[in-house]
Amino acid sequence: MDQFNSKNYPIYANFLNKLANELTRFYHSKLNKPFKISNKLKGKGYDPVTTSDKAFEKFIRLRIKKKFPNHQVIGEEFGHKKSKSDFTWIIDPIDGTRSFVIGNPTWSNLISLNYKGIPILGLANFPVLKKYYLNYSDKIAYVVNNGIRKKISVNKKVKFKNVKVSAAFHGWLPLDKQKKIPQILKLMQFPCSDALSYSHLAEGRVDIVIQCSNKIWDIHPLIPIIKAAGGYISTWDNRDAINAGNILVASNKIIHNKFLKLLKPVSK
Repeated sequence: MDQFNSKNYPIYANFLNKLANELTRFYHSKLNKPFKISNKLKGKGYDPVTTSDKAFEKFIRLRIKKKFPNHQVIGEEFGHKKSKSDFTWIIDPIDGTRSFVIGNPTWSNLISLNYKGIPILGLANFPVLKKYYLNYSDKIAYVVNNGIRKKISVNKKVKFKNVKVSAAFHGWLPLDKQKKIPQILKLMQFPCSDALSYSHLAEGRVDIVIQCSNKIWDIHPLIPIIKAAGGYISTWDNRDAINAGNILVASNKIIHNKFLKLLKPVSK
């Protein structure tokens, strides 16, 4: 089988749907309490990891192992469990650990199922907000908010003059390079909150999201959600977002191409 059999979407979507609710219950019953923080970069910067990150990842890995024991798993905290399977689960146990540390509710659990390296299903679960985003096929995605499910779609008809831009450089893009993209700086008028910004684009709340230095676990879970909702996603230099790195997401192709041009001075 060279391509994923679309008839199997419900098997994995139902698993992720159940897992989202389990993760939220797990947080509120076990992890909504003091936690320990360490810095992965140890004096060379700040990249926090908490005991909750590790607890979440262990929880997710156990659920996957129980249901799909032969599948591969790649997690931010515990690395790659290899096998001969064509299926790989990509896990970011807490996307937005900085937000988690300071009590900002916008952090999430991100999980994707990849088939032969291609993300086919994604989950973005927000335990404190009690909502999650999940695609059920390559053309259907939902937000489930307090148990109420709603189909989502990007704002396909937005024009450049009305575009809502959510962007953040996370300290990655130096000021001298930012000066090369003044039009983008001027358009950055909406807050950017890690995976929630990408999810809001899929929901039609914003029209452009620009972020820097995403790892595969930051972006793979969001790729199928965004695409199923009708969005366009690439790197700043218009490569496949599967490569991770600097990411541009747009609600239609016209504004996607426009922002690729605006980002060109800093995309090399």
